[in-house]
Amino acid sequence: MEFLEPAFMQRALLAAVLVGITAPAVGLYLVQRRQALMGDGIGHVAMTGVGLGFLLNSSPVWMATLVAVVGSVAMELIRAYGKTRGDLALALLFYGGMAGGVLLINLSPTGSNANLSSYLFGSLSTVSSEDITAIAVLAAFVVLVTVGLRRQLFAVSQDEEFARVTGLPVRALNLLIAVTAAVTVTVAMRVVGLLLVSALMVVPVAAAQQLTKSFRATFVLSVATGVVVTLTGTVTSYYQDVPPGATIVLYAIGVFVLLTLLATPLAKRRARAAEQAATGCDVPVPPTRRPTDDVKV
Repeated sequence: MEFLEPAFMQRALLAAVLVGITAPAVGLYLVQRRQALMGDGIGHVAMTGVGLGFLLNSSPVWMATLVAVVGSVAMELIRAYGKTRGDLALALLFYGGMAGGVLLINLSPTGSNANLSSYLFGSLSTVSSEDITAIAVLAAFVVLVTVGLRRQLFAVSQDEEFARVTGLPVRALNLLIAVTAAVTVTVAMRVVGLLLVSALMVVPVAAAQQLTKSFRATFVLSVATGVVVTLTGTVTSYYQDVPPGATIVLYAIGVFVLLTLLATPLAKRRARAAEQAATGCDVPVPPTRRPTDDVKV
């Protein structure tokens, strides 16, 4: 257990666990809303916050959180009201955020290309005690929202019109999902990096959906997958001296491929069993449901 001895690895592993929990927890709702790339857009915007943090000599994590939250709210409002020009507005927001971050970091007396790279792709040695405090507070917020309001968030993600008819505050819940996604991006950027955080929000969820049929099972398996790949990728990065973000994402994709291979024969056996049961009792075979269509939690 040599990798547990350095203090920076202890901080990195703790951050990895928090990232592994929060990213898939939010990603489940984004996948259900068909907004799988939203995390990527928020990551671009958060770069401006990182640059402001260096320029103003303040915490890049907290500044990135503030800017990412503002950007995510703008993205949600553009999605709701942007109409035909919405995609152009989002493109300007994404690219402007990335360009602003690069410019501000280079204008800062304490900023450098090395700082930029650590935020874009993640870095083990740069996770400080202050970062851990910020990540822990933000992760607690994400878990409280995604678990405490899971029924309401799932209803809005599944069918906004139905949720509105039932009396749910759809607009407020949509904004809450966007803000929670923004917070998750800033939680994950020190370990995975802003350019790869979206993959960690989506791939574990897609992997879990290969085997699960209910919302609860998908949630649990995707979070478990996230924790396993972040810890494994962090340890691998320590021993092999490779970027942690890229390693974690490749492990996540490997898990997705493995579960897909396991799920294919299982699905065929289930289909044959259902067909035989239907033929025997003269009842039509029910259609296959999507894994997250079961709202029982």
